[in-house]
Amino acid sequence: MSKVSIIIPSRNELFLFPTVEDIFRKAHGDIEVIVLLDGYWPSPLLNEHKNLTLIHRGIDRGMRDGINSAASIAKGDYLMKCDAHCMFAEGFDEELKRNCARNWVVVPRRYSLDAERWDIRKEKAPVDYHYLSYPWAKPEEIGMHGEVWKERAETRKDIMIDDEMSSQGSCWFMTKKHFQRFLGGLSEVGYGRFVQEFQEIGLKAWLGGGEVKINKNTWYAHLHKGKQYGRGYFINKKEMINGAVYSAEYWMQNKWGKRVHDIEWLIDKFWPVPTWMENWREVLQNKRKELGGHHE
Repeated sequence: MSKVSIIIPSRNELFLFPTVEDIFRKAHGDIEVIVLLDGYWPSPLLNEHKNLTLIHRGIDRGMRDGINSAASIAKGDYLMKCDAHCMFAEGFDEELKRNCARNWVVVPRRYSLDAERWDIRKEKAPVDYHYLSYPWAKPEEIGMHGEVWKERAETRKDIMIDDEMSSQGSCWFMTKKHFQRFLGGLSEVGYGRFVQEFQEIGLKAWLGGGEVKINKNTWYAHLHKGKQYGRGYFINKKEMINGAVYSAEYWMQNKWGKRVHDIEWLIDKFWPVPTWMENWREVLQNKRKELGGHHE
């Protein structure tokens, strides 16, 4: 039986304990859980499980480093990363394994989590699709974002495993070989320690010849922390802006040397895409000239 290694990067998390317990309770197959404690000890302390590994950092080294570190010791054939404030469907691990090709990145259907009751917020509809926003749509907020794509969800609601342009990043699943060999782990160069996680993963998957899929046959519920719970990982505003600008310029100028497709291919594949104007090719070419004209 193939093993799934579940990676949980965490920093000052309030709901790490129920997240870990939920995973061990709901998984039906062979799993291990690797929790990265980034410069803190959780309260309450986690229960002991034979397949639970803790990596403790004396200082905060960031989420990207944490994911890479946990992945480097993972024993599973598959990797699943999730945030430390998530609840899962029964047998989520077996369903994700059952529908994951070697070059796929798979995301389960996402619900909103009521963490106090540890239940799905039933007044919130599930999220299945995201589009990759045009990076310069908001001059005051440069960057690509995985935005909820309600129109695509409605027109494709009966397709249970489907192409997904981008995603949020709170949970993703793939083979360990795909993460290490094809995606090369997560880079801190340009991005910094936290931001644009799924933009890097999703674009490497699609432009590298793989695929990103939504699997609606299983789900997870994710807590949107907001002001009520605050962030675990502190994000320096300057680092966040610099990472978003770097990511936009890097991918829109086709700088990744391992790609087999240009960014234009991805936009065409999912066209029409919200926030991308009809003359996006002309606009993008002009933007490249403004940035220095890098286009391999």
